[in-house]
Amino acid sequence: MSSFFEKIFMNHKAGYVNIIGKPNVGKSTLMNDLVGEKISIITSKAQTTRHRILGIVNGDDFQIVFSDTPGIIKNPAYKMHEIMNQFVNVAFIDADLILYVVDITDKKIDEPTVERLKKMEVPVFVLLNKIDLSNQEDVATAVNFWNETLPGCTVFPVSALHHANVKHIFDCILEKLPFSPPYFPKDELTDRSMRFFITEIIREKILLNYKQEIPYSVEVAVDAYEETNKMINIIATIYAARESQKAILIGKGGSAIKKTGIMARADIEEFTGKKIYLDLKVKVDKDWRDNEDELRHFGYET
Repeated sequence: MSSFFEKIFMNHKAGYVNIIGKPNVGKSTLMNDLVGEKISIITSKAQTTRHRILGIVNGDDFQIVFSDTPGIIKNPAYKMHEIMNQFVNVAFIDADLILYVVDITDKKIDEPTVERLKKMEVPVFVLLNKIDLSNQEDVATAVNFWNETLPGCTVFPVSALHHANVKHIFDCILEKLPFSPPYFPKDELTDRSMRFFITEIIREKILLNYKQEIPYSVEVAVDAYEETNKMINIIATIYAARESQKAILIGKGGSAIKKTGIMARADIEEFTGKKIYLDLKVKVDKDWRDNEDELRHFGYET
């Protein structure tokens, strides 16, 4: 039986292509562009991505498992941050190819990550993102710098936001992938559940609607999910770290939480293709970022 499957997948390529880099360099934008679906949430704020999210692209003779990771946090302040860094560590271990995303306008080099990349035995692509914010001379200088800094890597100037050079990178990834059977069923887009994406959509609206510490102090959990042929009923809770944050999240007369709910419902309806009833609640859990049981409840497991 094994030889039968070996013959079927003899010319089939598959592998994990893991996206790493500092916070806010455009990893999630790149991931969504490569996958062709909005899988990772995107805002202009750092540390938007908290989990490792897989996006799967299938063809007749290939399967690329893209992996979006949180930005590398140098000085973790909470247990949550430590687990986020563990997601990045795992991405180094199981990668068949690494996409190291660099903001071309950022002049500070992450030395520990660069040293680790030098020791990698799999292909490394350095993606100089946000070239739309730079000029041709600076791009050329950056390409030369990274060719010297990481000998053996392949450097690509790119603008994930404007889709510049992304198709070429995809083709180069396909060339480098090892021959392998697929890791997931060919009709799967991601390893995450519908509940996970609902919490991410709600959290994205919190990132967009609230300022300062609020977005970084909250987490979202789906308490109830009931789907019928025409509608999905959802009850979700936003967990805040302090009572004062709860008051801000709710807003005067419930105006703030209503706005967040309206925005989230619209995106969830687009994502699911069904009408949505969304009931949002707010609770206080001051230690959730350092409580291992709570973190597991929110999906922070490596």
